[in-house]
Amino acid sequence: MVRRVFFSFKYEDVSRAMVVRNSWVTQGKQAAGFVDAAEFERIKRNGDAAIKDWINSQLQNTSVTVVLVGQKTCRSRWVKYEIEQSIARGNGLLGIDISKIKNLQGETANRCGEIPKGYPFYLWNNGKGYENLGKWVEAAAKEAGYA
Repeated sequence: MVRRVFFSFKYEDVSRAMVVRNSWVTQGKQAAGFVDAAEFERIKRNGDAAIKDWINSQLQNTSVTVVLVGQKTCRSRWVKYEIEQSIARGNGLLGIDISKIKNLQGETANRCGEIPKGYPFYLWNNGKGYENLGKWVEAAAKEAGYA
């Protein structure tokens, strides 16, 4: 079954997040929750309601939300909102530490936290994320009741 997955992350981690997203897409999967900087700035200018509308539209028809946790993720009110909305919609939820993926400058970071207790949390590098992302997503979908 093809899963449509929403990727939640703090925009400062976009280069790391793209590593995960691209690994998903190159395996023939569908991804939601990505917007380029110019588009996000346009949405942001229209206020909080516009951002919430965009997030809600991106969550439509998804069955799993993958929270990509980097250095500043835990301080993002939009990531928090995405998690809350994902839980309210009944999406499967999992977290992945992306802090050790090198950014465009070749640097790694420290992660600021995890995700709410009770949901699986993985390490991208040590957990062989490229090989296991599909399994992690399927497990989260099944846990949420998606066949």
